[in-house]
Amino acid sequence: MIKLRDITKYYSNKFVKTFVLRQINLEINEGEFITIMGPSGAGKSTLLYILGMLDTASEGEYYFLDQPAHKLKEKERTALHHQNIGFIFQQYHLIDEMTVYENLETPLLYKKVKASERKGLVAEMLDKFNIVAKKDLFPNQLSGGQQQLTAVARALIIRPKLLLADEPTGNLNSEQGKKIMELLKKLNEEEGMTILQVTHSEEKAKYGNRIIHLKDGWIED
Repeated sequence: MIKLRDITKYYSNKFVKTFVLRQINLEINEGEFITIMGPSGAGKSTLLYILGMLDTASEGEYYFLDQPAHKLKEKERTALHHQNIGFIFQQYHLIDEMTVYENLETPLLYKKVKASERKGLVAEMLDKFNIVAKKDLFPNQLSGGQQQLTAVARALIIRPKLLLADEPTGNLNSEQGKKIMELLKKLNEEEGMTILQVTHSEEKAKYGNRIIHLKDGWIED
């Protein structure tokens, strides 16, 4: 599903290059549940953003579903992302001017899902994540945990082929966090959803079937 060849990411400041990722070679098969671990500043979130096509590598090749994402125009990459990838951000990235209902509906609009079907899918997610009563509220009217649940629901509503999750349970209490992790495990095992999560938690890492360790931008063997 995913092939990375010598993916390198750096930022240039005059004559100095600051490396975030270095020569990342990685293959991810459809249906895997992978955990990315490493200390702060290891490049975990940057790798996730490149995989999600929200950032581009400085060097290297990225193949997604046999398409050379590194060669695609921005518009083509965006379309590939909207059709196939769900992203749970550490900082939620909910749209402040939209209600919970509208935030959930937005990915379906990108996929051109019919209005009647959109209504049903949003209702299903509101119910599944126990946020029906919050559907007309704006993100700033929600607690951190409620924003996190909304962000998870939004990422899953399109039933993505690939789910990228950056500390998906970071702002949830332990019971909510366990429920979300069990839901992700179920989606992986029963529906074959490919999942990559970034976490610092050894406990959450166990939900995956492979762990990749990053340190100083390198994959550790």
